[in-house]
Amino acid sequence: MQSPVPDPVFAVAGQDLPSWPRAVGLAEELSLQLLDARSGDWRGLPSTGVVLVSEGGLALGLTGRGSPLPVAVDFCSGTLLHRLRGIGPRREDLARAVGLPAPRRLHVIDATAGWGTDSAVLAALGCEVTMIERHPVVAALLADGLARAASSDAAVSLQFLQRLRLVHADAADWLATAEPDVVLLDPMFPERAKSAAVRKEMVLFQQLVGDDADASRLLAAALGVARHRVVVKRPAAAPPLEGRAADFCLKGRSTRFDVYALRRIA
Repeated sequence: MQSPVPDPVFAVAGQDLPSWPRAVGLAEELSLQLLDARSGDWRGLPSTGVVLVSEGGLALGLTGRGSPLPVAVDFCSGTLLHRLRGIGPRREDLARAVGLPAPRRLHVIDATAGWGTDSAVLAALGCEVTMIERHPVVAALLADGLARAASSDAAVSLQFLQRLRLVHADAADWLATAEPDVVLLDPMFPERAKSAAVRKEMVLFQQLVGDDADASRLLAAALGVARHRVVVKRPAAAPPLEGRAADFCLKGRSTRFDVYALRRIA
């Protein structure tokens, strides 16, 4: 087995003795440097950020004084569960963008899964959702979030988990073998990191993933396989992806959904 390749940007940090074996295994799996944070002072570690491994699961944190608190993929968070409580397709722009309510259950591919929130919303509305995430650290965080939710006390009420599937792959390549009803894209762009109101999880995500420079390739792949629609999530004031005008848009205060309608959903 090859030794992990040190990465000056992100590393894996074990926070307690019980989770240390998992931290060792994750560092090897991700080819990242393994750091010891069992003293509790992970913000002083010699890397820009860390994947924190503890008995509570995986979290992503930035080092340095004054950095935001670590964030984790949490399908049981109060914020998400509050949003999902009594959710209806006519009250969610995302739902209407993908074509809900629909005469049948839709298979949606979330080709840029990120933190998984949009996927969870669509699954809660009855869609079968495939989350694709190409960054290995983000994929690990998503897998950890799904596992924790499935084993939680609230699992029995999280029926939407049964409709979520995670794939670690390059979406543009993976889509070539897929036949989804709808493809959802939420590419990462520099302008999001410049906003003073950007959420801390997006700051961490931008640091880890960077920008999606191949978004045009992903859009072309999505348009080539989606049966009914491709939906692109954009900042409200941003131009359309690749300058390609959508068939229609659903615009909120900070976010816009550009909808490329290919065929009627029946």
